[in-house]
Amino acid sequence: MTVTFLMDGKEVTAQDEQTLLDVARENGIDIPTICFHEATTANAVCRICVVEVEGQRVLQPACIVKAADNMKVQTRSEKVIRARKTILEMLSATMDLSEAADIQGMMKEYGASDERFPDAHRRETDVKDDNPMYIRDYSKCLLCWRCVQVCADDAQYTFAINFDGRGYETQIGTFFDKAIPETSCVLCGQCVAVCPTGALKSKREYLLQQGVSPQEISVMNTGRKKRK
Repeated sequence: MTVTFLMDGKEVTAQDEQTLLDVARENGIDIPTICFHEATTANAVCRICVVEVEGQRVLQPACIVKAADNMKVQTRSEKVIRARKTILEMLSATMDLSEAADIQGMMKEYGASDERFPDAHRRETDVKDDNPMYIRDYSKCLLCWRCVQVCADDAQYTFAINFDGRGYETQIGTFFDKAIPETSCVLCGQCVAVCPTGALKSKREYLLQQGVSPQEISVMNTGRKKRK
């Protein structure tokens, strides 16, 4: 079953159950995404993909809203652009996005300012270095849910990490804040692969950024293997 509707004034068709994001990508229309990832279930957490649908009171997240007959969708209306810009400015005000290249590109595209919310409380946490494979720097975490999903029933089924805390104190954590080796984590690295900001990073990459030479890292790894 197919449906026909207007997207940015252009008539487009969609298969039953396709989302507005799917249709936009098929038709070469760019809708930015942050929390969305092809390997995880779309949950419309970040709302950067919002679009304006005629007749709807609020902007709609394109990653989960299904296409329907006779819709009229605008992906870059003034209201949409203003919303995306504000979301980016709020993210920038509350966390370290210095290694989130895609989001930095969005900031430039939408003219988002790093200084719009100067009094915002910025998330600052110590780097968690408790396993041989990767580090966790939650000062860079925007709670996109990707790592939690890929660790759970979207891929690995280990459920080693999840949301911890409430409200502004919410962050990604382990059960009872256990170190990674004390959890069900199997060090598969899938959480690192889907992280969009560098909050999760391979130990080798982290050490190289800290100025440790490749030779020193090799010696460290050799020593670790011997201890095993």
